[in-house]
Amino acid sequence: SPRFVDGHVRMGIREHLRGVDEGFAKIAAIPQLKDKPIVIGESDPEGCAACPGPQNAYRNGTMYSSYTAASFARIWELSARRHVNLDGALTWAFTFEDQPWFAGYRQLATNGIDLPVLNVFRLFAKLGPKRINASSNAQRPLEDMLANGVQGAPDVGVLATRTPDGHLAILSWHYHDDDVTGPDAAVRLELKGLGGAASRKVTQWRVDKASANAFTAWQQMGSPQSPDFKQYQTLENASQMAPVILPPLVVKDGAAGLNFMLPRQGVSLLLVE
Repeated sequence: SPRFVDGHVRMGIREHLRGVDEGFAKIAAIPQLKDKPIVIGESDPEGCAACPGPQNAYRNGTMYSSYTAASFARIWELSARRHVNLDGALTWAFTFEDQPWFAGYRQLATNGIDLPVLNVFRLFAKLGPKRINASSNAQRPLEDMLANGVQGAPDVGVLATRTPDGHLAILSWHYHDDDVTGPDAAVRLELKGLGGAASRKVTQWRVDKASANAFTAWQQMGSPQSPDFKQYQTLENASQMAPVILPPLVVKDGAAGLNFMLPRQGVSLLLVE
């Protein structure tokens, strides 16, 4: 659950993953169940979706969205470690009508404006069904996450898949349990096994403080509780993900690399064609 530490909100990923791991262990211990498909029906960081207020304000911005990316990736790791058949994980989100803007409910939109966490689910939808090898030297090991959560250095991780049409979809995140400001992560992405093409087209989608984030835009306009038509349009535009075409990857001997900045509590998806 989120908790205040030194005046800041801290949400621990550790308890969430421990709970999932305990459930997987119980299922794996029963031979008749261990191969059955598992769908986690409420894969969220705390129990009270209908509890608004400043203690749950992290749900409005990019802490919740980056948490979702980091935790879902580890849930797949846990299912592989326990040798269980994970079929899916669902958020338990609601629609709260006639409520204040960005009240802190566990929801995917506020007054019709999408929240960053919904855009991260859209990034997951762009991943392909076939997972491929990917690693990050700044990704926290699973055992460390279960023991300590994300304290000290942030978790800058990666997950890569191959899409049905043969493209590479690469998801990366920059997560920390402390909801405080911090430096961006300077990411160097190195790809191998790209074949003989001289160049590859790369498209990036981002969900961070400045991208696909209506909460930041709402704060910048003074946090109005009765936005006018123009302000509503601004919030709607700010909530939408916008693909960015990056410079083509130059491929040599099947390998290529690119650099990009990943803001704290940000999530990025790169599509390499």
